[in-house]
Amino acid sequence: MTAAVLRRPRTGLVLWALLGVLVLVQICYPLTAGDVRAGFTVATVLLGYVLSVTHAALTRGVRAAVALVATATAGGFAVEAVGVATGFPFGTYDYSGELGPKILGVPLIIPLAWTWMAWPAWLAAGRVAARAVPRVLLAAAGLAAWDLFLDPQMVAEDYWTWHSPTPALPGVPGIPIGNYLGWLGFALVLMTVLRLALGLAGDPRPAADGPMLALWLWTYASSVLAHAVFLGLPWSAVWGGVLMGAVVAPLLLTFRRP
Repeated sequence: MTAAVLRRPRTGLVLWALLGVLVLVQICYPLTAGDVRAGFTVATVLLGYVLSVTHAALTRGVRAAVALVATATAGGFAVEAVGVATGFPFGTYDYSGELGPKILGVPLIIPLAWTWMAWPAWLAAGRVAARAVPRVLLAAAGLAAWDLFLDPQMVAEDYWTWHSPTPALPGVPGIPIGNYLGWLGFALVLMTVLRLALGLAGDPRPAADGPMLALWLWTYASSVLAHAVFLGLPWSAVWGGVLMGAVVAPLLLTFRRP
């Protein structure tokens, strides 16, 4: 299965439909609370995971989908398990039971979340930077910058908690700065391994990547809006808006190319 499969209108429609459902679920998140909100969180991650892995398989082939799962899903679980057990590389933290069943202290949806956002970060970076090293650096920076929205939002819901949350970014208490550095370090490893695993299957195909680029831009814009207006997290809206925005802006400029 390659880009030729994606040219079938019905297949492309499935990907856009998945994205549409994902967006609707995310819109419902700030309008709910408690267990219902937690349910929407889990549903969002599951939909995002299916969308990213399906897109990888349909546009780059089964090898790409397997590479994505092996690096982001398995790798994400491994680094989270090590993190919970040792405090490295994100700091000492614990997950609550709000996000479903856990293995080794890690909710099963957490490595799915790494996968969900790693793929659009990789594709968006590929549209901006064709060479391997700049692409890996940009993709890692984008994935790490997304955490400036993710962690404040999830900590506010008590989905996970740090034991020693200082020093923290101004206006964003409860999350140590070392966590963001840990995200950047692991994102660099993840994207490097993903690039090696993909090989030629990782070559950009912009015409087929519309749903994932839309997901990446939607994630940024909706996160800024939700944090600033609906979730009462104005400082994470600022930090994420500026730093993830620095990664998103070059992507927007590419849409002016012929």
